[in-house]
Amino acid sequence: MAKTGKNDFVSGFVPHHNHGSVDYTSVNDGHVHQCLDVSSPPIPTQDQNHIHYAEGYVVFEDGHTHYYKAYSGPAIPVGNGMHVHYYDFYTTEDDGHRHRIRGVDQPAPGNK
Repeated sequence: MAKTGKNDFVSGFVPHHNHGSVDYTSVNDGHVHQCLDVSSPPIPTQDQNHIHYAEGYVVFEDGHTHYYKAYSGPAIPVGNGMHVHYYDFYTTEDDGHRHRIRGVDQPAPGNK
């Protein structure tokens, strides 16, 4: 396969791709954190789909930060040879609370 970039529309599975996302956590203890994330390359699943792994820290806010480790849901085709993943997870508990992060990552090439 020829080199594929974030703006290329491709049918099928694109190996070695990843996704980025920019989201905010739930409001807990009167504040939110920004979560800037880049996923791992794809992890094949038994149903011929794939997921991604991510871990990191949310942006420092209100005197503390939180850590997370999470897996995305399977690929969701969005048309034009692109796909996204849904994610829904919680951060670690720090400063007496934790936050929920959920959303959809940025589209990547491939419809599977």
